Amino acid sequence: MHRALAIGAVLAGSLSGAAMAQDWQPSEPVTIVVPWSAGGSTDSVTRVVAEVLSEAIGQTFVVVNQPGASGSVGTRSVWEAPHDGMMFAAGAAADLGAYPVMDMLDVPLADWQLYLHVANPSLVSVPADSQYQDFGELLEALKAAGDPITASSAGLTSAGAISLDAIDKAAGGINYQQITYEGGAPAVTSTVAGETQMTAQTAVEQVDMIRAGRLRPLAVVADTALELQDFGSVPPITDWLPDVAVAPNYFGLFLPADAPEEVIATMNDIWETVIPNSDRMRSYASERAALFKPSYGKDAQAAAMPFLQINAYQQFDSGAGPNDPADFGIPRAN
Repeated sequence: MHRALAIGAVLAGSLSGAAMAQDWQPSEPVTIVVPWSAGGSTDSVTRVVAEVLSEAIGQTFVVVNQPGASGSVGTRSVWEAPHDGMMFAAGAAADLGAYPVMDMLDVPLADWQLYLHVANPSLVSVPADSQYQDFGELLEALKAAGDPITASSAGLTSAGAISLDAIDKAAGGINYQQITYEGGAPAVTSTVAGETQMTAQTAVEQVDMIRAGRLRPLAVVADTALELQDFGSVPPITDWLPDVAVAPNYFGLFLPADAPEEVIATMNDIWETVIPNSDRMRSYASERAALFKPSYGKDAQAAAMPFLQINAYQQFDSGAGPNDPADFGIPRAN
C-alpha cells in the first residue's frame, strides 16, 4: 500500500535531522556521481542537495567526483550500473541531452528521470588586471585579426563552451582559442591566474573570485542584468549582441527512468514538497547567483529543452556532434 511522504509541515530547512516516512528506504548509502572535478558548479550545488536528501530519506547520499570526456565518463558509469536507484548522476541537463549527439553516450534525455533545482547563468569575465573594461571592448578584440584570445571552458558541452559558441554565431565570427579543463573550477582558476584571457563559465563558479577582486565580469549571457550579492549588477550580453541565443541552463540529479517505482515516487514527493521549501537550497541560490526553480518529470524535461536545443544544434551544425539531434527527440528551435 502506498504510504505518502510524511512531509506536511516538516520542511527541509527545519528537519532537525529526523528521517521522514517514505516508500523507498535504502539500506545503504546512495551514490551521486558528479562527472566533473570538485569545486565546480555541479559539485557545489550537488553537495547541498545531498545533505537535504540525506535528512529527508534517512540515509546518507555520498557525492563522488568522476570527471572525464565532458562529463560523459561519470554519467556513463551511472547508466551502466544497476538501475536500482542506488546511483544518480548530476550535472547540467543540456550536457546530458547532448551526449548522444556527441556520440559520447547513446541515451536520449527521455530515458532519464530529471530532478532539476537551479539554473546557472554564464558570465563573460576577464582577469581583474585585464585591459578590457567592458564587453564591448572585449568584443572588438575578439573580432579583430591577429593572435586569438584564449578562453577557458570545462569542455565541449560545458556552459562556457556553449556560451562562447553562441557569442561566435551572434557576432558573425570571433577570433578565439578555447582551452578546455576537467571542470569549471580549474577553468575559472586558469583565467584568474592569467593562463587564459577570458572565461564564460557559470556565475556560481566565478562568484568567489569576482567578490575577491580577482575577476572582472563584463556581461551575463542572458537578456536581463544579473544582480550579484556583495558586488552589484552585471549587464546582459544582449546590450551588445541582441540576437545571441540565450536560455536557462538547468542543473539537477538524473536517474534512469526505469528505476524502481518506489524510488521515483519518493523522489517525486521530495521534489514536490521538500526541495522547493529548503532554506539551504534558497540560500545557496541567493549567494551563488543562481535561479532556484525546482522541477521534475515532464516539467523538468520541458524546462531543460530550450538550452539543450542551443547546445545540441551548436554541436551538430559545427560538426563537433556527428548525430542529428532530431533523432533523439530534440527539435530545432524556431
